[in-house]
Amino acid sequence: MSELIQPRVLKGFRDALPREEIARALLVERLTRVFRLYGFVPIDTPALEYAEILLRKSDGETEKQVFRFQDNGGRDVALRFDLTVPFARFVAEHREELYFPFKRYHIAKVWRGEKPQAGRYREFVQCDFDVVGSDSAAVDFEILSLMREALRSIGVDSFTIRLSHRGTFNRFLSRLGLQDKSEDVLRTVDKLAKIGEEETASQLAAFSGAEAAREILAYVKGAGSRPEDFDATLALVERMAGGPAEDTERLRAVRAMMVASGVDASFVLDPSITRGLDYYTGIVYETFLDELPSIGSVCSGGRYDNLAGLYMKDRVPGVGSSIGLDRLIAALGELAARGKSTPLSGAASFTDCAVFCEDEAFMDRYQRLAGELRSLGVSCEVFPDAKKMTQQYAWAEKKGIRWGIRLASDGPKPIVLRDLTARSDRPCATAEEAARGIGAQQAT
Repeated sequence: MSELIQPRVLKGFRDALPREEIARALLVERLTRVFRLYGFVPIDTPALEYAEILLRKSDGETEKQVFRFQDNGGRDVALRFDLTVPFARFVAEHREELYFPFKRYHIAKVWRGEKPQAGRYREFVQCDFDVVGSDSAAVDFEILSLMREALRSIGVDSFTIRLSHRGTFNRFLSRLGLQDKSEDVLRTVDKLAKIGEEETASQLAAFSGAEAAREILAYVKGAGSRPEDFDATLALVERMAGGPAEDTERLRAVRAMMVASGVDASFVLDPSITRGLDYYTGIVYETFLDELPSIGSVCSGGRYDNLAGLYMKDRVPGVGSSIGLDRLIAALGELAARGKSTPLSGAASFTDCAVFCEDEAFMDRYQRLAGELRSLGVSCEVFPDAKKMTQQYAWAEKKGIRWGIRLASDGPKPIVLRDLTARSDRPCATAEEAARGIGAQQAT
């Protein structure tokens, strides 16, 4: 007999057990409903792309994180590290088949060879939603509004969306004579929350000088970190960038729509938000859970008006956002461990009830009853073997099924509906009565 292979997974990768995958599926279902309410449609792209497609507009840090190799045909290929760059290629390749503005959502796995840590993995699921074909402030606002509504749909109420504008920041750097070092400044400022103000100032001064470093920090700190400080911060960064321009007018237009829609309390103008990837050209944003800021941004993105231009001559403006589902699920799990009620609480099974098998000779009756319950909208499964009831109860409990059904031998109410949590029985005359019992109890 050959030696057994030790079962294991690569570092930064993981298996998903049913409880975890059910929680993810339920979140995806809620998010999908919101995307469709806003008129977004689904697409898909290959996991593997030509490396030049993915890396043509990336910085050195991104390139280090990409899983890149030669395939069996000697082609230079890479696993996608996000869903935005493949989407840009998709738009260029299918532009004659699309309509503009085009709204898409895409929920799929991506891969990054970064250091694994809490809430971060090398293989993870992203949930992207974008609009291409419009450079309107209305589209910028719609993405921000959709971010807010998507998080609320999955039961996340305490969060803050922090936004800024790369155009304003670029004008500010030009005034300091640092435009040619914009990527260095962006990467350094993007680490402010992680490394602190003193270390950020030190790293900035190394290539910009101490005075410029002080101005950069004054810019990114703004006039306050509350939603009501939005206008004051906007006035400050506008002045430091050299005065009014298209970028600050765009922020004012988006702000006006927030106020008019009554959602402005969810948004903070935070000039330190720059986003590390250099394909962003306009509004950029990140989302933080108020009760768990250490987990990092759970939803981020921005405007990338020149990205599709890498693959086509026509300019197609775009704006979008991405939800890191794995990071969000990890955050919700941590909140649940602290006693907070989250959408993951109780999300253990897709099955409403189980029909127990006490005698395989009655399997036709069990299957007929299960079919009747399903036709009434109750998800149901039949235990296939006549094992001891304690074993069947244990199976249902382990699977997270709350309701069990047994058939009595005779009498006017032959169906026994059992609440496996409360360990109480309720005789029922028909499948309809049992379905009402399950529905009524679920509603409470």
